[in-house]
Amino acid sequence: MKSQITKMERTLDLCRWTYNQTLAYRKNAWENEGKSVSKYETNALLPGWKEDKPELRDVYAQTLQNVQERVDLAFKAFFRRFKAGEEPGYPRFRGKGWYDSFTYPQPEKGGNLVNGMVRLPKIGDIKIKLHRQIEGKIKRLTVRRTATGKWFACFSVETEDVPLPPWKDGAVVGIDVGLESFATFSNGETIANPRFFREEEHELARAQRKLSKAPKGTPDRKKALKVVERVHERIANKRYEFAHQVSHNLVDRFGLIAFEDLNIKGMVHNHCLAKSISDVAWTMLVQPG
Repeated sequence: MKSQITKMERTLDLCRWTYNQTLAYRKNAWENEGKSVSKYETNALLPGWKEDKPELRDVYAQTLQNVQERVDLAFKAFFRRFKAGEEPGYPRFRGKGWYDSFTYPQPEKGGNLVNGMVRLPKIGDIKIKLHRQIEGKIKRLTVRRTATGKWFACFSVETEDVPLPPWKDGAVVGIDVGLESFATFSNGETIANPRFFREEEHELARAQRKLSKAPKGTPDRKKALKVVERVHERIANKRYEFAHQVSHNLVDRFGLIAFEDLNIKGMVHNHCLAKSISDVAWTMLVQPG
């Protein structure tokens, strides 16, 4: 198992190298030649890169292609924001530790579950703890590492559409989100704001003070950084669980759910409200998936 974790860590680092190399190639092509490079053109570069960097052969080929797809999506999002007059945010290079997942796009070749193990091509079979049984056909698998070193397998599946029960046809609700109450329903119900960050703020501040005092490059600093990361992870987990529970309850009760249209990113720029806005889980609740 330890050797497989090492292989996953190495896979992440090679994916990070591929991401940066692809980004640099597309950036240089545009700046030097005014040429826009497609995802498929960058896919064609991989065999040559493997000749120059043989260790890339240790990563599943379609996983590397998915890395280049991520670069392509980052550019598409950049141009979409630019055209919409938003702050575009040019795609960034990924430093060490800033690439945390890799994907197997075709489950029949990678991501199969066998006797409580998940099969990862070029890595091996790894014991997995299923939080719930997988329903439907697995379409892709993404393996993700958290900042605190935990590993998760995220399966995307295809299932048959389940028709709504007849009583849901007329079950409609409108929802306004806010800071006093997390959500207010059109039927008068409210959900209190849990304020996850505020609950952990003092512990986080204490951990960050210890981190700032620890000399760089020392074991003490590494240990202090892990404590800060654990607090952030705990806050994120609480926020995600809350949003998931609320969304599940809404889907169970209503056939049509309408949300207030909010520019959450723009609201965060208000420094008086930024901390409170970032503390709530509006985006997690509203976004699909």
